[in-house]
Amino acid sequence: MTRRPWARRISATAVSVAALAALAAPAEAATASSTAGGTAPATTASAAKVDYATWQKDCQVVMDQALPYLKERIAAARPGEKQAIVFDIDNTTLETDFGFSYPQPANRPVLSVAKYAQEHGVSLFFVTARPGIIYLPTEYNLAYDGYDVSGLYVRGLFDLFKDVAAYKTAQRVDIENKGYSIIANIGNSATDLSGGHAEKTFKLPDYNGQLS
Repeated sequence: MTRRPWARRISATAVSVAALAALAAPAEAATASSTAGGTAPATTASAAKVDYATWQKDCQVVMDQALPYLKERIAAARPGEKQAIVFDIDNTTLETDFGFSYPQPANRPVLSVAKYAQEHGVSLFFVTARPGIIYLPTEYNLAYDGYDVSGLYVRGLFDLFKDVAAYKTAQRVDIENKGYSIIANIGNSATDLSGGHAEKTFKLPDYNGQLS
């Protein structure tokens, strides 16, 4: 069977994804303040002490807040309105710190909400601090897990040293400039959610900055 060129490129880069993904983690120690919308359960545990089941339960709590809002907001779409949700990637849409396989598994509570949205006409955009060098394997990973990727924003060479919050805000502005209403912004760090340009934000647990 002949492999497609993009598949060969992805296969060649897959072994380095875990190492390169470490470059994507924001340099700041996230001490997230409360944001509008859902928030992660309060905890002082470090990531090293948080088991997978606890993380999944905590993510589910937040998504249980997000889904009723999204159902109501999607149903109230204005005629001709293009609705979008913006997602972070690491430990938001993908399980980055709980294993080293590739493709990385989806964070199941988030995937469930994303699938509801995309099945109801909402476009999914992904804004990440990952560097552009792993754009292709990241895009493939998201699609492999079941996310419909309407747009993926990664950091270019000149973005690597910019403030992460400012960089992510600028990408949401770009999405709005394309005519979308960002009805929700979902991430696990304060830098994912600050800066506005989203109707509502939902913060997943990062355990005092211990998750990327």
